[in-house]
Amino acid sequence: MNTLIKVALIPLLLSGVSAPSVAQAQVEFHIGPGGVDVQNRDRDRYVDPDYDPGSRRRCDPRDALDNARDAGLRRPQIIRETARRITVQGFTRSGRPDRISFANVRGCPEI
Repeated sequence: MNTLIKVALIPLLLSGVSAPSVAQAQVEFHIGPGGVDVQNRDRDRYVDPDYDPGSRRRCDPRDALDNARDAGLRRPQIIRETARRITVQGFTRSGRPDRISFANVRGCPEI
């Protein structure tokens, strides 16, 4: 009878030992043509406080000023910036004030 209980308990003990714990599940090992690759999915990622992911999708005000200078405005200034548009005011070559509006998307296209 003791041997029957031992034979029944051995698979239960082995299945309990081989069950992955939470800490083991966070690290993955991949074996491929390049060798063994260890990936830690739950590691803390570096966070840069100055990084703004939205800036790549928007028009940078400095780019809008550069585009206004390229369009012929002298002494350009940003007079209004909204979610959709950046308005720049400056002077033409003849000295008259003029305005140019740029879309607030990547590349700052002129509206």
